[in-house]
Amino acid sequence: MQISSQCPCGLESDYESCCERYHLGAAIAPTAEVLMRSRYSAYVRGHVDYLVSSTHPSARTKNLADAYRQTSDSIQWIGLEVYSTSQGGEGDQTGKVEFKATYLHSGDSAVHHEHSRFKRHSGKWHYFDGVVSDRSLS
Repeated sequence: MQISSQCPCGLESDYESCCERYHLGAAIAPTAEVLMRSRYSAYVRGHVDYLVSSTHPSARTKNLADAYRQTSDSIQWIGLEVYSTSQGGEGDQTGKVEFKATYLHSGDSAVHHEHSRFKRHSGKWHYFDGVVSDRSLS
């Protein structure tokens, strides 16, 4: 399967000049929103190691990589819409991002709606947790 060169994160850019640099460790996401978008792209492209490393150390569980891998393997992500951000800028220590991601799971369309919280750790943004309300579109 050919992967589109368009970055899945929803910004008008190709993957190589957008989220790939974060996935490869060549750059650090400057804001909570950019980290959230890069994590969405990591789900789309199956970059489980990035999902783990960009999760706040205090929120990492023993089976986190397996959980991310299972989600990545079982869901086809269709699109991302960011609705709001609160803090999460370059000078902040915490931030929140509300987004909706549409996906297919076992042939059914659904929406993952999340209010995510992000925290800095060792100077980098990390996903901390979120309140999720998924719903089926079928």
